[in-house]
Amino acid sequence: MKLIVDNMSCQHCVKTITKAINDIDPKAKVTVDLTKREVDIEGGTISQEAAIAAINEAGFEFVGIAY
Repeated sequence: MKLIVDNMSCQHCVKTITKAINDIDPKAKVTVDLTKREVDIEGGTISQEAAIAAINEAGFEFVGIAY
């Protein structure tokens, strides 16, 4: 799944989002593209709703789904 997320600007943001997702699903592979403002989550079993909640709780703003 690809999610569009605001408020990401640096590698600390990347690490924070990756940790938030991996705390819920350690098998999920998280790739963050700061330029496109996208968080790509592959593998694992995390639901879209859980991923969005984790991102928001980490202090970032979910904007939408990237296609």
